[in-house]
Amino acid sequence: MAQPILHVNAVDFIREGRRILDRVSLAVNPGEHWALIGANGAGKSTLLGLCGALTHPTNGVVEVLGRRLGRVDLRELRGLIGHVNPRHPVRSPLTVRQVVLTGITGTTELMNRWQPTDTEDARANELIELLGMTERADAAWPTLSQGERGRTLIARALQPDPHLLLLDEPSTGLDIAAREHLLDRIDGLRLQHPDLASILVTHHLEELPASTTHAMLLRDGQVVVQGDADAVLTSELVSETMRYPVSITRTDGRWAVRAARDQTSQASPRPATAAATASSSIPTPFRSAATNWRS
Repeated sequence: MAQPILHVNAVDFIREGRRILDRVSLAVNPGEHWALIGANGAGKSTLLGLCGALTHPTNGVVEVLGRRLGRVDLRELRGLIGHVNPRHPVRSPLTVRQVVLTGITGTTELMNRWQPTDTEDARANELIELLGMTERADAAWPTLSQGERGRTLIARALQPDPHLLLLDEPSTGLDIAAREHLLDRIDGLRLQHPDLASILVTHHLEELPASTTHAMLLRDGQVVVQGDADAVLTSELVSETMRYPVSITRTDGRWAVRAARDQTSQASPRPATAAATASSSIPTPFRSAATNWRS
């Protein structure tokens, strides 16, 4: 079996006495595309920061391609990871191409006296084309729409050819057309890079690309359930995670959510499935949804 690209084992994250993550574990293999779903404060972005080597766990282990966080040069580790933050601070009027090239140096601005190689410049142009930004390649950052900025930042994250792509709420602030354009491009890059693994954080199932393969539901810093996306993203399990009854459908690979007004807030139990793994924190009626995570 291939080595997991990412291995998170029994991680705790505690700040100022508050337990933000509680014994969270996750393994991401090449070609898998994970969604982290949960309410505000569930710990999604904190977990993504650990996966991206931006923070260290209080307890537990985080490994990227066998390199353990805390025992390896962070510059080496971060070179394996592409992190897309829609709040990326670009303070000068860089062009799209220049922003993408900063992905090589891992800086916000272009470094003084630094020049990309011909190979690096060609890759930047390929990624700009892949994300549908060729016509805007020379446009300055302040003139870009939110959707154009999002696609530019994905190209930037892919510039160093990472093994793992992390997307933190990439659809934030986008209108419907811009969101659909972005998700279509994400599906396309996953198709063209079959070994690339990714993790996407969102509050909204409608913002998940059709190429999503796996999902984890988080509540109060604990894993409710994780595994195959279709086994995890069910009305019962998402209702339990969000503490609100919802009805979920999937059409043409995309998810849709509405309030389950004709259902009670306590969803009925599901039969056991090997496709998902549940946390022991789930109330008794929901533990039948999957194997106990901590067993």
